[in-house]
Amino acid sequence: MEKTINRRKILAGIGAGIAALTIKPSLSNANNLEMEANDTMDLEDPTTKYPKPPFEEQSQPWPGLASKMNPKPDHGEKSYKGSGRLKGRKALITGGDSGMGRAAAIAYAREGADVAINYYPTEEPDAQEVITLIKAEGRKAIALPGDLRDEAFCKKLVDDAFTALNGLDIIVCNAARQQTHASILDISTEQFDWTMKTNIYAPFWIIKNALPHLQPGSVIIGTTSEQAYDPSPDLYDYAQTKAATMNYVKSLAKQLGPKGIRVNGVAPGPIWTPLQVSGGATMEKLKQFGSDTAFGRPGQPAELASIYVQLAANDGSFATGNIYGSGGGKGQP
Repeated sequence: MEKTINRRKILAGIGAGIAALTIKPSLSNANNLEMEANDTMDLEDPTTKYPKPPFEEQSQPWPGLASKMNPKPDHGEKSYKGSGRLKGRKALITGGDSGMGRAAAIAYAREGADVAINYYPTEEPDAQEVITLIKAEGRKAIALPGDLRDEAFCKKLVDDAFTALNGLDIIVCNAARQQTHASILDISTEQFDWTMKTNIYAPFWIIKNALPHLQPGSVIIGTTSEQAYDPSPDLYDYAQTKAATMNYVKSLAKQLGPKGIRVNGVAPGPIWTPLQVSGGATMEKLKQFGSDTAFGRPGQPAELASIYVQLAANDGSFATGNIYGSGGGKGQP
């Protein structure tokens, strides 16, 4: 009889324990659902989210500073929230002081990556703001100023980034020179060469020197443009470099796919960056910049940050040789 009672007590205890275990996850799930309900994201109207033209007349010496623009561009300094998607990754970003490069640098750091940024030496004030933001996330932040028209510097840039970050697995070739010219007759050979070396030669030199460091799973991302598909008449040299960027992305993707290295591109529409105020647009075009988009405004660099993250993240592993557009309804690509 005693054995029977003890056995019943034991079984009852086990049953109670199982019931408790069953109830606890249920309570936990209920709490999670309540938290999720209280943490919903409000809808944002894209037509009123950011400033619309007309913009005031403003100009800066090339390459310009985002910190001196009015209104200042939004790179996600306050808005981008990370979730550890790039934890432990190591990125080199050219043009990382402003524009899409800065937006990518901030997002990468908040997703857990260490980041080295390259920029033209006169862009130091903007670059130091980015370095501070990266460090605020507890990530390594490496500043590597220099002129990308110099092949020796591009090689050193890769070597320095690899050493400082103790590795490389994300290369973002974003830096570009853009100058408006009404006619091909207004473009000197020196100016043409400057654009070609910055926009096309530099990625060639950087990628070539980075490849020996890149392991399977690494990514290369190029910044192309709507100009690759629908070139403006006053951006003759710039537009063709963006078409070439689109092409090298597709070519390299086929070449490097078997090695497990993905290559993709981002094609922005009109985005509010220092390119526009430092000779990249006429004053009349600047004042109405972005008015021809579906939202009646230019895009902000912050609106492209998540694209650069997705192309670098492991869960984008089947994406290669693709161009991801963000054109505000202009249909390119």
